[in-house]
Amino acid sequence: MMRTYLLGLALLLCCNVSAHADTLRCGSQLVGVGDRAFEVQQKCGEPTHRDLVGYTLGPYDRRELKIEEWIYGPSNGVLTILTFEGNRLTRIERRRSH
Repeated sequence: MMRTYLLGLALLLCCNVSAHADTLRCGSQLVGVGDRAFEVQQKCGEPTHRDLVGYTLGPYDRRELKIEEWIYGPSNGVLTILTFEGNRLTRIERRRSH
């Protein structure tokens, strides 16, 4: 029993500590997955950093979509990373900064 508990604890500690969400509060405004980049920038302001990650093909056609990450923070030791594909917010991730 104790061995199983310790194994489970070890696996938990090895996991990447990050959280995903569908919405993000920026002051009194909310942004969510599916929002356009200009809407996010209006509500959250200019990001601390932007990274061009690369390109991917659209899900329904052969158009190439730019993948970009916007980083906000750190705020209380947490970075917020927003991923955009083709100018649409597709992922909101929060990570402890090192």
